[in-house]
This record gives sequence, structure tokens and C-alpha cells, in this order.
Amino acid sequence: MKKYFIRKSFRKLLLEKELIRVVSQNEINTVCIIVAEDIFSLIDLQREVEEGLNLQNAKIYSFRTYSRKNAFSDKHFSEKYFGWNGQVKQPDFKVFIEKPFDLLIGYFGKNNLYLENAVLLSKAKFKVGISKVNQELYDIEIATSPKNIKEFLSELKRYLKILKKMKN
Repeated sequence: MKKYFIRKSFRKLLLEKELIRVVSQNEINTVCIIVAEDIFSLIDLQREVEEGLNLQNAKIYSFRTYSRKNAFSDKHFSEKYFGWNGQVKQPDFKVFIEKPFDLLIGYFGKNNLYLENAVLLSKAKFKVGISKVNQELYDIEIATSPKNIKEFLSELKRYLKILKKMKN
């Protein structure tokens, strides 16, 4: 039932944001990553992004389905972090979502309402993700498999240089 209301709010907000979205022309200095747990557990995505884009202090949050067995972590979020209207209710995650990062990387390869909602709610100025998930969320989509991080970062770096968002 809760998922129904979140999905309804998500669709409405997606349409609203699409009409008012302005893409930043600023250079990339701060990066946040929103990733699925299955990828997070396989790849040190934070390190890969920092090395691949020559940046420091990338912030990361991974979605994992809520379980009482999971200990609290400042690197994970779950469906429990969202209220019935789809808004973030957990304070630390809310701060993360509301911070105006220069670049958000949505690194997940299949639809997930909570991951997509986190990307949509993010105040990041430029959003990039893997294609075929939800093209309305991102400014750029990169066609690759989530397991191929090197290819993703190589393509991302190339596009950021073309758009003058990154120095050589």
C-alpha cells in the first residue's frame, strides 16, 4: 500500500521536475553516488569513481531492503527511510539528498522505486546513470552493464570533458 502512494508521488514529482529542470554548467567538484546493494557489495564504487574521475571525497549511499538483522549504517538506506508521500524522513539521508552536489551518479541497472525516488529527490546539479532504467531521471545515460565500471567511468569522463565540466 505504501509503495502505491510513493509511486504516485514519484510520477507527479517527475513530471513537475521535468518542466523546471535546469542543467548546471559548473565544473564537477563534488560527487554523490546512489547504488543498489548488489553492486555495492561487489565493487568498491566510491574508490573507483574517485580514481576514475580524479576526485576526492565522493559520498555514497546504497539501497538495501529493510531487515531487522541489518545494523544501522551511514552508507545504506532502505524503504523505511521514506514516508507515505515518498519524501525522505530519515535525517542523515535527507541531508545527503538535499546537498547540491555537482554530480550524482545513479549506479543501478534495473528499476527500483526507492533508488529512482532518491535520484529524483536529490538536489544534485547534474545527474548521470545507466541507460534503460528511467531516462527521465538523468541528464546523461550511459549504455553499459553495471558490472562494467571501467567502461562507465571512461564514457562519463569523456562526456564531462566534452561538456567542459571536467578539466583534462
